[in-house]
Amino acid sequence: MTTIRSLIYTGMSLALISCNKPVEIRNGNLLIEVNDRLETRIHQMAPGTKPLLSDFAASEYLVCKKFEAKQFLSGNSSAEHFSDQRGDGTRYIMTGVFKQDGYAITKIMEISVYDSFPDMAFFRLQYVNTGQRDMEIIKWVNHAYPVMSTGDAPAFWSFQGSSTQDRKDWILPVDSSFSQKNFLGMNNTDCGGGTPLVDLWRKDAGIAIGHAELIPRMVSLPVDKDKYDSFATIGIEYEYPGTREFNTGDTLKTFLTFVTVHQGDCFTSLKRYSQFMQVSGIKLAPVEKNAYEAAWCAWGYERRFTVAEILGTLPKVKELGFKWVDIDDGYQQAEGDWDVDPTKFPNGNRDMKKLVDGIHSMGLKAKLWWAPMAADPGSKLLQQNPDLLLLNEDYVPQFISWWDSYYLSPVYDKTIDYTKGVVKMFINDWGYDGLKIDGSFLNAVPPDYNDAHRLDYPEQSCENLPLFFQMIYNTATTYKPHAVIQICPCGMCMTYFIMPWMNQAVASDPTSSWQTRLKGKTYKALLGKAAYYGDHIELSDGGNDFASQVGVGAVLGTKFTWPKDNPYAREGHFLLTPEKEEYWKKWVNIYYSKMLPEGDYLGDLYDIGYDKPEAHVIRKADKFYYAFYGNNWNGDIQIRGLEQKSYRVRNYVNDIDYGIIKGPVGTVRANFSGSLLLEAVPE
Repeated sequence: MTTIRSLIYTGMSLALISCNKPVEIRNGNLLIEVNDRLETRIHQMAPGTKPLLSDFAASEYLVCKKFEAKQFLSGNSSAEHFSDQRGDGTRYIMTGVFKQDGYAITKIMEISVYDSFPDMAFFRLQYVNTGQRDMEIIKWVNHAYPVMSTGDAPAFWSFQGSSTQDRKDWILPVDSSFSQKNFLGMNNTDCGGGTPLVDLWRKDAGIAIGHAELIPRMVSLPVDKDKYDSFATIGIEYEYPGTREFNTGDTLKTFLTFVTVHQGDCFTSLKRYSQFMQVSGIKLAPVEKNAYEAAWCAWGYERRFTVAEILGTLPKVKELGFKWVDIDDGYQQAEGDWDVDPTKFPNGNRDMKKLVDGIHSMGLKAKLWWAPMAADPGSKLLQQNPDLLLLNEDYVPQFISWWDSYYLSPVYDKTIDYTKGVVKMFINDWGYDGLKIDGSFLNAVPPDYNDAHRLDYPEQSCENLPLFFQMIYNTATTYKPHAVIQICPCGMCMTYFIMPWMNQAVASDPTSSWQTRLKGKTYKALLGKAAYYGDHIELSDGGNDFASQVGVGAVLGTKFTWPKDNPYAREGHFLLTPEKEEYWKKWVNIYYSKMLPEGDYLGDLYDIGYDKPEAHVIRKADKFYYAFYGNNWNGDIQIRGLEQKSYRVRNYVNDIDYGIIKGPVGTVRANFSGSLLLEAVPE
């Protein structure tokens, strides 16, 4: 034990803690108890909350090839005050020993809390093989908690931030039988990654866990519930490829992980997580006001668009008030060969520059679709540079099924130099004002085994993926400081670590208006006032749910065609009829008159799961904007979050006066189906 203590405690000023009763660690409303087996029990101490866990749980442990090391007989415990870049805090250190059949493992548990991050605690575990036998480790587990239900319907709501080809909702109920692995590596050929946090909440209280590393880590955050159980289990797991040798004297360290408690939905935990990551070293891109302007996308004409169709639509685009023109997939020769298709642009780059000049001449801005890190098998790029390919362990290229392409290695010097040249061509040579970076495959990459790339270990491709997007952002903004950089992960829950290198998030192929709203809440928690683009309105419920975009403070978007459709379009017909035109114009005018993306999204006032009707709030100066959603609602609605003064409430879509209410919480009687958007103005 002397060796372990010197390894961990050298130079520390420690206060010993009695081991006769559970160690109690309190930070805000979070209380952690640690018993004499180094098991934990988590409490939410806010008034009116019920227990989260019924008893102590073996929450941090090792899964070895021959056994699970869960019960550690505790030894010394201590506490110290410390200060780092995140602020002042207290670190608690507890040790314990597991013994079985001649094996011995010493567990060193560090739990840190910060004064500036109430309700949170950060865990770092170390395990030392102090026995006489070598062993093999399959995985380590942190924060394995059985969270009790209190009889709500559904039993829980959750945020689960992994990405798969199923494109599931990021916020969803956990009820009856439920199981989701939430692996943050590759889940399908071109789907993976995500935001490393899972949140499980009831009406009275919630608990969230995740990792707080500054780079992507291939952990799982499983959520499971059996239909006969009155609890659901959560945890963080890291499974080693194959097994990890754990020989006598070896030390195994887990990633930095955290637990936080809250009330309401996941907005608070997501916001708190991002704030911690930012003070730890993650720097978000500055808010770009150009990204708040509404966009028209040429994708209504699909890949077989003509330049004449785009130019012919621009007068209507400008008349309706859209200020961005997005040129989508189909201009290029192939994925990887991003020079223009000569059948559309017979004079090559000059014709593309002419198209961009035409957009600019209308007083509009131009954004270009692009799928970096992808190259078609027959592309000139790969014929001339096969070494760019990312290779799997069997030395076969990783396939991108959506576009029948291959992954390029994002960490290979030649890939980076080639990509910089492409960005220069788009922004500097052709004159585009922004990029629409698209593809589910951009969210994560598999380990890279290509020997030509000279990585220290294959997983460097995964861990350093954010640097690839940093390079794109920095290159683009070097040529145009106010370039709008949008990353669209095609329905996936976006990897948090690439979010800093964009200034426009996007609803990303929502399958419903509900997804538009829940993604808006998620991005606003993680990114604050960064622009959130609602994607094409044609993807919403009924193809016209502007209320969902406006109400959550999203930037409007559309892909209408005019004066006719492209006859080769396959996904639908998006002709702007006179009736649609009148409706589109009305909502664009509402959008610009309110400009809610510039306001503060108050995501902690209503629970997106349990509160009915569903509600979202934005404060702009001294006014409050409320958006309610539901079917056939007829009854009272609480208006929360107001100051202690009187407000006149008005439906600003249909100009209906709801009278005067007094804050901080007022009530209006409402009858609506679909949506109700209200403005509260101080009297």
